[in-house]
Amino acid sequence: MIDLHCHILPGLDDGAKTMEDARQMAKQAVEQGISTIVATPHHQNRQYINEKDIIEQKVNELNEDLLTNNIPLTILPGQEPRIYGEILQDYQAGKVLTLNNTSKYIFIEFSSSQVPHYTDQLLYDLQSNGLTTIIVHPERNSRLMEEPDLLYNLVKKGALTQVTASSVTGDFGKKIQKFTHQLIDANLTHFVASDAHNVRSRGFRMAHAFQIIEEEYGMDTMYMFYENAQSVVDGKTCFVEVPQPVKRKKFLGMF
Repeated sequence: MIDLHCHILPGLDDGAKTMEDARQMAKQAVEQGISTIVATPHHQNRQYINEKDIIEQKVNELNEDLLTNNIPLTILPGQEPRIYGEILQDYQAGKVLTLNNTSKYIFIEFSSSQVPHYTDQLLYDLQSNGLTTIIVHPERNSRLMEEPDLLYNLVKKGALTQVTASSVTGDFGKKIQKFTHQLIDANLTHFVASDAHNVRSRGFRMAHAFQIIEEEYGMDTMYMFYENAQSVVDGKTCFVEVPQPVKRKKFLGMF
């Protein structure tokens, strides 16, 4: 299993603080059946700046440590940039990192409550430069929960999305879980990843998430998520079903 979104690199953001923390996360990942992790530290989120060079250095250091400690896990380079207007220029300047440095897929994070007015244009500009945008954890954005057609329109124009395993399982609450499943139903998400930060409050939850997906959506959907993650790290084209608007039912005047 490949985990595309994880804060396992020690000392860079609000994930692992020390190499020992990273080792414990790595052991938990292996227990979940994960063989490869794309390390995606936060970037330009008003708290952390982690550019390409430091991420690649830390990935090499962690891989060496895991090898020394006989932990069968491979770490690949990635990054989780918060959306900002100069992201394309910074990518061209070598500061922004695509997933596994394949020059194909780039994560974009929104704040928890907003979708900037320039999102459409920025994603178009990235796409025009050969980059496929993956919007991370849209199910945890309150604006998208209220206006899911915003996400539908972005996906219809070529953006992909990644939901969090803990959202599938309900660890973030029933409201987020319901919206996550609505996104799966509407073909509005293409990857499931852990977004793990530690082994306690923000662990991997991948095995449980995929168990739920297999039970509720069948093996074809489960393998689609598996294979799309593989396609990302290989820099190949992902499988994308035709997106549909989220069906919202009103009950007593409320959603």
